[in-house]
Amino acid sequence: MGIYIFVTILVIIACILQVLVVLVQNSKGGGLAANFTSTGQTMGVRKTADFLEKATWTLAASILLLSVVATAAIPRGGEAEQSRISTQINQAIDPNAIPTLPTAVPPASSAGTTTGQDQPAN
Repeated sequence: MGIYIFVTILVIIACILQVLVVLVQNSKGGGLAANFTSTGQTMGVRKTADFLEKATWTLAASILLLSVVATAAIPRGGEAEQSRISTQINQAIDPNAIPTLPTAVPPASSAGTTTGQDQPAN
């Protein structure tokens, strides 16, 4: 259970970083690099765009990989934790095993109760 929570938190962090990196980029080539146009900087306009593109692809691949790892790390219950459907299937009553009801009519008791068949005809 602990590894599943850890991997899930990593996926959430990677998703947040992915959103931030995509929002920093500009579809027309500006983005973060447009603010830093001085000639003496170490990371030029093109290198910033390359870095953001590589970061986008890396984060996308890490989200994919972490999702697969999270799926493999899902805690699975043993015999005690079954799904509701399998529990109902196991507890279902076989229709052939239902006892048959008696078809004979029990004899009438003579404790003062009479039916219409037991009365003498006039």
